[in-house]
Amino acid sequence: MPSRKLLAAYLPTPGGEDALALGIALAGPFHAALDVCMVLPPPPQGGDGGADADPVRKTTEMLDAQAADWLSEAVGRIPDEVVAEGHIAFHENAAEGLVAEAESTGSAAIIVGGSGGGIRGRHALGSVVNDLLHISTKPVVITPLGAQETARPPRRITCAIGRRPGATPLLRAAVDACSRSGLPLRLVSLVTSDDATAHRDGDKTGDDEKQAVAHATEQLAEHVATIGAQLPDGQEITSDVITGDTIEDAVASLEWTAEDIIFVGSSRLARPQQLFFGATASKMLRALAIPMVVVPKDPD
Repeated sequence: MPSRKLLAAYLPTPGGEDALALGIALAGPFHAALDVCMVLPPPPQGGDGGADADPVRKTTEMLDAQAADWLSEAVGRIPDEVVAEGHIAFHENAAEGLVAEAESTGSAAIIVGGSGGGIRGRHALGSVVNDLLHISTKPVVITPLGAQETARPPRRITCAIGRRPGATPLLRAAVDACSRSGLPLRLVSLVTSDDATAHRDGDKTGDDEKQAVAHATEQLAEHVATIGAQLPDGQEITSDVITGDTIEDAVASLEWTAEDIIFVGSSRLARPQQLFFGATASKMLRALAIPMVVVPKDPD
């Protein structure tokens, strides 16, 4: 049996199909079972049992039966080599329900589709995903639009490291993923003109950006040395400091393939053991068309 579980948030929508497809693609490399979960509103409470109660009950039962059929059909499409099951959960709030289900099932991460809401590059985050990205206690994997057609097993893990303290949970998650999958790890640090350079009389100085690059290079070298001792001998680790005028420019200058997956950390605004999708990660998401794993903050 696989040693861990991934929870794919499913609805019979493009986003739900994307999440399911990515879950299938990730299950093999990360030696994980797949739990396909539909979160529905709880049935209405009984009330006074009057004339209106029976039609409401019948409608609820019909909708629940339809959801069960959708879920069964989705699970039936999962290849035999992937250990998978499906279940329906009832919660007033869908995002809170997904977190509760991931906790109760011991899932390592929640995979969500990137469709709905406002467009963010190849991702478009709906209200449930937005909520999840600010409350989850588990890593959240954001699926690019169209993953049901393009999802494939990853061949490289990229981990974006900030220059401020607090990278420990992010590095731990990336190292664990690499250890389980045997995939190469690429550490990147983004240095941009708008956040790396101090201002003097309104002008930017090149020396400040050089210092930021030097600092980021030194940090990455320390991370590579630490991680190298934790991974099996011979596992590939590379590092790059990327510069650009903006986060989007820096990210776009990197080489990416459809088989990449990126890990990012939570904002400093996150509560302990909780996820908070910050401004830098949001900017990166706009520039990327690959799955993004957002990792919760460590306990203080």
